[in-house]
Amino acid sequence: MFQGKTAVITGGSHGIGKAAAEAFRKEGARVCVIDTAPDSDFTGDIGRKDTLEAFAAFVIEKYGQVDYLIHNVPPVMKGINDCSYEDFQQALSVGVTAPFYLTKLFLPYLGEGASIVMISSSRDRMSQPQTESYTAAKGGIAALTHGLAVSLAGRARVNSISPGWIDTEHRIYDGPDAWQQPSKRVGNPMDIANMILYLCSDKAGFITGENICIDGGMTKQMIYHGDFGWELGLIPK
Repeated sequence: MFQGKTAVITGGSHGIGKAAAEAFRKEGARVCVIDTAPDSDFTGDIGRKDTLEAFAAFVIEKYGQVDYLIHNVPPVMKGINDCSYEDFQQALSVGVTAPFYLTKLFLPYLGEGASIVMISSSRDRMSQPQTESYTAAKGGIAALTHGLAVSLAGRARVNSISPGWIDTEHRIYDGPDAWQQPSKRVGNPMDIANMILYLCSDKAGFITGENICIDGGMTKQMIYHGDFGWELGLIPK
């Protein structure tokens, strides 16, 4: 399906990114991964402007063009109690600025029918306490998606995916952890990788500017104390 195409993936050495990289390779794509892991095609911190510029130059010199760009590196998760100004800025640099700037750097080299997929989170619409840095960055990604989709109309389709609970270690859960989700299971990286490949394929040629939530139905489930066995515990002060 992707024979001879080039897929660039940030954060491609673990979890969702690794699953996507392996899936693209199975479909015949050339894959280039940037990660902080030393076994990556390019090792570096995407929160740094110079790293992004060096990585873009590396990709273009090696492959000449980019057909699929997958923004996957997660930002740090810290809350208002312990998140410093610098922590919050770093979260935005990794989670929002890097996808924007890397897209800008690759813009002159996007192939015909290019597709950009950004990994947001179901936390772009719901939160746990003390998660503001992560939630803000993921919310920014969801908005950046439709902004870029409009600006890049005719150049590339741009979509984002909001995963729910995805266990990157491929563990199987039973009991309440699984049953609380309408799908009755916890997600795994291939649940997201499959959608990434679909959004990059010609089958998704009429989809752009969309955010697709893949969370086993968790965000669609209304929860009230005492309803269907749900019980509210103590609320932390």
